[in-house]
Amino acid sequence: MSSFFPVSLENLIDKLASLPGIGQKSAQRLAFYILSLDEASANAFADAIVQAKKSVSTCAVCQNLTDKEICPICSDPRRDEKTICVVSDPKDVIAIERGREYTGLYHVLHGVISPMNHVSPDDLKIKELVARVAEGEIEEVIMATNPDTEGETTARYISRLLKPFGTKVTRLAYGIPVGSNLEFADDATLMRALEGRREF
Repeated sequence: MSSFFPVSLENLIDKLASLPGIGQKSAQRLAFYILSLDEASANAFADAIVQAKKSVSTCAVCQNLTDKEICPICSDPRRDEKTICVVSDPKDVIAIERGREYTGLYHVLHGVISPMNHVSPDDLKIKELVARVAEGEIEEVIMATNPDTEGETTARYISRLLKPFGTKVTRLAYGIPVGSNLEFADDATLMRALEGRREF
């Protein structure tokens, strides 16, 4: 990076460039945009980051992001409490909810098993899922991890863990292309995948 930039600006660009999907040039554009904000807007932007970091935590039941102990989905009496859809990330919950067809509950793993990235089962919210199923109220667990190698590995690992409980474990049908991400799937494809899920 050019030494013509002030140290504080270089630091801001470095921090922005460390975000997923943000390269050096994009980080520079964002940094210059932030500098162009008036002081009130810049402070509001910074406060939003600090407040989100302080107030957002994980739901005690499903591990989705929330600012309460129990998230709105888990506390909604209209949801089917006997079905759990297991997803890798909170953004996958949003993708499925967009379709307005699924009415069960969720469980967010916060990642997938990935030896290459040093992510083991102990790094994920798998124990919490097993504890929910062990209570005996769950009739079906839908594995909705991405249809790639890591997603499949994670789904199979969890399926083996849940087998002793006699709970039906299904996998999303392959209406979603192999190697793609749930967040980029259109609503119709997601719904076809949900409807055509198969038992593991």
